[in-house]
Amino acid sequence: MPAAAPRPRLTPARADIRRAVRESLDGIRVPTTWSSAPETPSLRLPGAIDHVDGPAPLVLVALSGGADSLALAAATAFEAPRAGLRAGAIIVDHGLQAGSDAVAARAAEQARGLGLEPVIVTRVEVGTAGGPEAAAREARHDAILAAVAETGARCALLAHTLDDQAETVLLGLARGSGAGSLMGMEPDAGLLRRPLLGIRRTTTRQACLDEGLEPWDDPHNLDPAYARVRVRERVLPVLEAELGPGVAEALARTAELLRQDGEAFLQQIQEIIEDICEPAEAGIAVSVGALAANPAALRQRIIRYVVSSEFGVSLSYAQTLEVARLVTDWHGQAGVDLPGLTARREAGLLVFAAVS
Repeated sequence: MPAAAPRPRLTPARADIRRAVRESLDGIRVPTTWSSAPETPSLRLPGAIDHVDGPAPLVLVALSGGADSLALAAATAFEAPRAGLRAGAIIVDHGLQAGSDAVAARAAEQARGLGLEPVIVTRVEVGTAGGPEAAAREARHDAILAAVAETGARCALLAHTLDDQAETVLLGLARGSGAGSLMGMEPDAGLLRRPLLGIRRTTTRQACLDEGLEPWDDPHNLDPAYARVRVRERVLPVLEAELGPGVAEALARTAELLRQDGEAFLQQIQEIIEDICEPAEAGIAVSVGALAANPAALRQRIIRYVVSSEFGVSLSYAQTLEVARLVTDWHGQAGVDLPGLTARREAGLLVFAAVS
């Protein structure tokens, strides 16, 4: 009988990524036993459910075949069973390059080799709205959420790293769209989780090397036509060279601090919102006095929160300021036209109404 192939040693890179995945999976409630798998040892985890019928809960890894997602897939394949979970993969073929189907098939083969099941490959049509980067991101996002819904998975794990977070913050800073864009990506966004936001890209590549996995290098990641590539290849290296090492970590840390501030503002808004709002015809009204009594930062957040919650519309900073002037610079002017709704001042109220 041939000897079993030696298992890769646990290197620092592999250990770091496994730890990050383990911490992300810790928040998922899992049953301690399943009647369909009595041979599975009972797991006593914090917040565990005592018993359910059927297979263990599923998590999906969004896998492109690149170093980041491949390292995440390997770590999840190891950690998920130890957390009482099953792990599968969702592979999205954007069809933007010749041979993209072969890249997707290779990623699927690697996923199965890691023991992930199910492995779902889906091809999407990428539109043009918002530019190629935004359109591809939206198509991928929709496909991942569809796979989560179809499989009943608890969540999908995305392989965004600390470097991705730093690039996102810099791009948000360049747009000048306020603290919201500087918060970067959330580590836990409900059905989407990002375990690797504290992990550098060099670590994921090293982990793949240590695992004996060969990642795919997307040529789009070197195409300067994309703003994110220019930030990655030109802007961040210059900042590191001129300001010293640690710029990426500082940008990611800034996102985390701003996210904490944003959560505090949101909690404050949720505590007062019912007291300052009332129903209005085809919409909702907010007390002008209450808005005027709050600092500008909170007032503008209340306006965005009300419009987003009631109408599903995300206001830009300029639109928010225009609405806020109905509170702070009122001279009897007409209302403000917004996407799908209007805002007007009426009898001490700021009235938002849908446009039919």
